[in-house]
Amino acid sequence: MTNSSRRSFLRGAGVAALAAPAVVAASSVRAQGATKWRMQALWGGGTTPMLYEERFCERVKQLTGGSLEITPFAGGQIVPSAQAFDAVRGGAFQLMKTFDGYTAGKIPAHGFTSTVPFGFPEADQYEAWFYERGGLELARKSYAPAGLTYIAPTVYGEEPIHSKVEIRKIADMNGLKGRFVGLASAVMADFGVTVSPLPTSEVYSALDKGLIDFADRGDIKANYEEGLHEVSKYLILPGVHQPSTATSYVANTAAYGQLDDQQRGALEVAAREVSGALRQDILVANAEYTAKFEEAGVEVIMLDPADVAEARGKAVAAWEKATNGDALAMEMMDTQRVLMKDLRLL
Repeated sequence: MTNSSRRSFLRGAGVAALAAPAVVAASSVRAQGATKWRMQALWGGGTTPMLYEERFCERVKQLTGGSLEITPFAGGQIVPSAQAFDAVRGGAFQLMKTFDGYTAGKIPAHGFTSTVPFGFPEADQYEAWFYERGGLELARKSYAPAGLTYIAPTVYGEEPIHSKVEIRKIADMNGLKGRFVGLASAVMADFGVTVSPLPTSEVYSALDKGLIDFADRGDIKANYEEGLHEVSKYLILPGVHQPSTATSYVANTAAYGQLDDQQRGALEVAAREVSGALRQDILVANAEYTAKFEEAGVEVIMLDPADVAEARGKAVAAWEKATNGDALAMEMMDTQRVLMKDLRLL
């Protein structure tokens, strides 16, 4: 997506068509006495995902006629990213964009609302679980005890694996040292990987120093811009550890409760619009930047679909183990498995 087309995103009539009539009808007169929120995102300033967070905020303002204004901040700009959960819960700011996998250790259900290793191979399939099979309501249940309200996911496709060693089948991962987080860390460990849940910022140096053999980090474009082609010889696709990804908009429940129905609707509409737009941006960028990796001398290895499908069946036991017996996590896993069976993935 060009800069020009990105700038036209919010102005386009197409996205407005998605909005519910009650939201579209917001009048500009409501700008007087506007509710003002702050949101801290996951991303660094100027990155493609952060630009979409800025557009999310602009779109909410547009849909509410200015009655809800959200100021976006890059990851770590208000508080360190690891502290965002507690900061929003405590009311330091009203909204965060987060990756639920970061809290999966404390809330097992969050492993299933962030990504499902060896799970849904297409982002539309994962998004369908949220909107058509009750995933959204289950996600909201997972945050409610903490005084937080899950608004909506941003769902996009795979994140690749970057490796210093040749990996041509799933079994080749056994015995290697890898960087993974969230549910992926538990599942990959069950496939024989020695897992190090390093921060994203340490992936380049860990590969460079040989502390790990392979790693996940982010999408293909972001990883190229980070320079992973300099420290890894192989790009492994599909990214079986994270075949589709969901980040999430989560609000302080007390602040959310003070919004009217129109403002709440605007948050949901804007979130779903941004989810589709970012997904398409990443889809196009993946093709462009995969070619850039090849131009830099990196070999792109495509795993055998039959091998991946067989591993998906084996991963079910790892999913079950990762629930830790938590009732909500098990309900999420069960509803996802039913959808996978309906889609003939299991």
